[in-house]
Amino acid sequence: MTLEAYCWPPSVAPGEPVSLHVSTDAREVEVEVAREGSGREVVHRARVRAELHPTPEDASSHGCRWPAAAEIPVGEAWRSGYYAVTLTAGAERADAYLVVRPGRERAPAILVLATNTWHAYNDWGGPSLYTGGTRVSFERPFAKGFLVKPEPIGRMMQPVPDREAMGFRNWARPLGLSDWCGGAGWFTYERTFVRWAERAGYRLDVAIDQDLEEHPEVLEGHRLYLSVGHDEYWSWGMREVFDAFVAAGGNAAILSGNTCFWQVRFDPDHRGMTCYKYRADEDPVLGTPDERRLTSCWSDRRIGWPETRSIGLTFTRGGYSRYGLGAPEASGAYTVHRPEHWVFQGTGLGEGDTFGEADAIVAYEVDGCAMTTGPDGRPVPTHVDGAPETLEILATAPAHLWAQHEQPSRYADEPGELESASMAIYGDTAPEHLAELADGHAVLGAFRVPGGGEVVNVGVTDWVLGLGDPTVERITRNILDRLSR
Repeated sequence: MTLEAYCWPPSVAPGEPVSLHVSTDAREVEVEVAREGSGREVVHRARVRAELHPTPEDASSHGCRWPAAAEIPVGEAWRSGYYAVTLTAGAERADAYLVVRPGRERAPAILVLATNTWHAYNDWGGPSLYTGGTRVSFERPFAKGFLVKPEPIGRMMQPVPDREAMGFRNWARPLGLSDWCGGAGWFTYERTFVRWAERAGYRLDVAIDQDLEEHPEVLEGHRLYLSVGHDEYWSWGMREVFDAFVAAGGNAAILSGNTCFWQVRFDPDHRGMTCYKYRADEDPVLGTPDERRLTSCWSDRRIGWPETRSIGLTFTRGGYSRYGLGAPEASGAYTVHRPEHWVFQGTGLGEGDTFGEADAIVAYEVDGCAMTTGPDGRPVPTHVDGAPETLEILATAPAHLWAQHEQPSRYADEPGELESASMAIYGDTAPEHLAELADGHAVLGAFRVPGGGEVVNVGVTDWVLGLGDPTVERITRNILDRLSR
């Protein structure tokens, strides 16, 4: 039996309807919609008649274009949040989602889901941005594992360097999950955080990446912008809205790693996005007046706007930890350098102490900054990478950018992460540049924008997977309590 589905639009204001697009050979499908937060709140149930529709050959890049099978009547009273849409027909199940944006009453904090990254990894219906595609559509289902996974959640922090031997894929394939669902999607990161935060008493509104361009008013009335998990793909418009929010006094907590690494371009109607990534030299904007919109990494010298200027840190100065050959012997812990900073209040941590090792929070993809040793023997930014003058390095852990020869199966036909970063930043792969970037650090950092708000960046994808640790929880509470006031 076939059963697949997606919602459009994926984000609505309270009271706006959502179309449910379904392809199935079942006569009838049961639909349940539930807000997922501290618990699971069912808000809608229905029986829907649908038909089997062909999947276009270009579904991954241009969408499924299936007709609507039903309408989900989003109520005026529905709270802002992530709503799981579950479809069943006999033993078959399909999962979709919708997000209700903030209404008139605003919570102190807004979580912007990293939906661009979900779509970049999604390999349903054809190539993703990781398997040869340069454009991905938002109008299609997600491959299995992105929205729902079996417990315990699979992680991407494996010690084996060869791609086919990575433990996550060995775990995922027997369950019929996508190879790519370990690094992105609702279930691993944002769901984990939202459940913890709401149970801890924090009120959250929710939006999606596209909303920052289409509905920038979603940030109005909030004190704190939240990014969680793996928030890798940002558009120019998203950064403009984010920077304006912080410049006007809003605060940001980046509980994420590999954050804002690639620039993407949304379609004019925001139904898909383009990113050439390592093939940026093929991007048609290169050499035109729009070259700054090049869909390369934000640290690319041709764009001229490194992500450090917005979030303080960059993947090009971090890389990988406990994943493949990315500092595989690292402990998974942060080492504290400035215990007097307010983020560590109440933790009892001293200089040189470590935290997060039990859950290996420093794992998978991590962000750092160019640094040197200050007069007091503690690390300080050099700012050569565009990091803010006010950035403080609070804690660090070792990280590594893979060179091509270190991952021969992964980089069979392209440069390694190290060579790519060097080419983007310097325009060459000179030995001194490769040496400068190869062994970096994960950084927990904080800075204040002059005349504006504060930004705290934890620099790691797996931070929220440590929220059972009292020290990680206390630091997270300190961040949320201070920045959402």
